[in-house]
Amino acid sequence: MKVFKFGGASVKDADAIRNVAKIIDSYSPEQLFIVVSAMGKITNALEDVIKSYFYKRDDLNTHWQIVKDYHFSIIKDLFSESHSVYDKVNALFSITEKRFEQAVTESFDCVYDQIVSTGELVSTTIIQQYLDSNGTPATWLDARKLIRTNDTFREGKVDWTVTPKQFKATVPSLLKKGCVVTQGFIGSAANGMTTTLGREGSDFTAAIAAFCLDAKNMTVWKDVPGILTADPRLFKNVTKLDRISFREAIEMTYYGAKVIHPKTIKPLQNKSIPLLVKSFIDPKGEGTMISENLEAAYPPVIVVERHQALLQVARMDFSFVDEESLSELFALFSHHRIKVNMMQNTAIGFSICIDNVEERIHGLLKDLREFYKVFKDNHVELITVRHYKKSIVDQLQQGKMVLLEERIRGTLKMVVKDIPIMERIDK
Repeated sequence: MKVFKFGGASVKDADAIRNVAKIIDSYSPEQLFIVVSAMGKITNALEDVIKSYFYKRDDLNTHWQIVKDYHFSIIKDLFSESHSVYDKVNALFSITEKRFEQAVTESFDCVYDQIVSTGELVSTTIIQQYLDSNGTPATWLDARKLIRTNDTFREGKVDWTVTPKQFKATVPSLLKKGCVVTQGFIGSAANGMTTTLGREGSDFTAAIAAFCLDAKNMTVWKDVPGILTADPRLFKNVTKLDRISFREAIEMTYYGAKVIHPKTIKPLQNKSIPLLVKSFIDPKGEGTMISENLEAAYPPVIVVERHQALLQVARMDFSFVDEESLSELFALFSHHRIKVNMMQNTAIGFSICIDNVEERIHGLLKDLREFYKVFKDNHVELITVRHYKKSIVDQLQQGKMVLLEERIRGTLKMVVKDIPIMERIDK
């Protein structure tokens, strides 16, 4: 049995869905457990819907109609007008629309999870119906009946006692009938409320499934040929890594590599389940294999994290940032669910680079400024270079001001800011 994960780009329109169906069909008669994300950029569109609903804005219906029109345009391209998929998708949309009729009584994060999950529920319904209609037996399965989490909305922590039991009680019998299609990114708390596993968490869903079902391997289907030495949208002459170890993959994802979700590796490594990263554009390509015992010499690998903020924190009374102060600071980071991407302290100051998520940073800054002086710089990037060489670092620093730098075990991290190239004015 194998686990496949298809992200939003692989199912962004009708032709993309046809292509995914061909890939799935090419693996027949193997048992496939298929995890699918929301289509295209629908999660972003649903985030607009959520903000309009939660903050009682006038543009709610406009944003919601965009979501519906997008899906129905794909359905119209794939199915006849009388197909049952219309009723199934309308039923899912109606659940969310009933919520719009109610006053907001829950937290933003709770509301977020209940509404954003619509994207995955609808995309998997369309794909399962298309597979079944075209002769590939497929069963739709609600991931919320499989993955149990705590009630931390937008960052649900998996219950590793209940979740494997639910997988084993449900999935094996369904796989005997054909492939199983379920949603990435979502689960449910013990009280039945929908939770999500963190942004871009569909990879993690697939890894959970592979772990629980003792899969032969897991494949993430991407729009790139495998794991590359840098983002090809930002750098020229990138190369594909044919094979890397679990350890190297964990390091890369920890530092922000976007090819796979950071939480994906651990469940696979725990059971030595290989992970393949392959291209849905060239499905016959070899891709990249991630598995045990592949320690080797690697070329420099560059990871760029944009949309970062640099916070510089100091005591108001000019006292040391000691262990007690650090304990207070990290308690605040935890409370506001702030992920620290890089940190550095001096005698009287503490600097952290974090994701620039305004709704979380706003509360953090309010609490920090009761006891600390805080300076926030929004326009920064975090660049990490694994297996760095001086020539690569010199090139990356051109036109940049380095605000923070750290070198550990062959890894260089630096927070940088663009600086204009000054030209002398001759008079």
